[in-house]
Amino acid sequence: MKIAVVGKGGAGKTTTSAVLARSLARQGREVVALDCDTNPNLGISLGVGDLETERLVSLREQLDDGDVEHAADWDEILDRFGTDGPDGVRLGVITRIENPDPG
Repeated sequence: MKIAVVGKGGAGKTTTSAVLARSLARQGREVVALDCDTNPNLGISLGVGDLETERLVSLREQLDDGDVEHAADWDEILDRFGTDGPDGVRLGVITRIENPDPG
């Protein structure tokens, strides 16, 4: 199952995404939450903390600046630009996925 949460600024997308992700994970589902926002705060809402969220944002900025290369596949994206959050949610802070696998 893939779920996207979209809407205008200040509508509660981040909070809704965090509650949805943690609720599904608590039900035993494998959950990967991707924060693609220009102001990424999903990590804070998920409970991974300020420092870990900032670390992931910094990695994403290095990628955007061309200081690091894009990941080759889904697993590498999560290994390099992700972290484990509470309730088993895996968080990735990214801007885009190049050559996505539609599966």
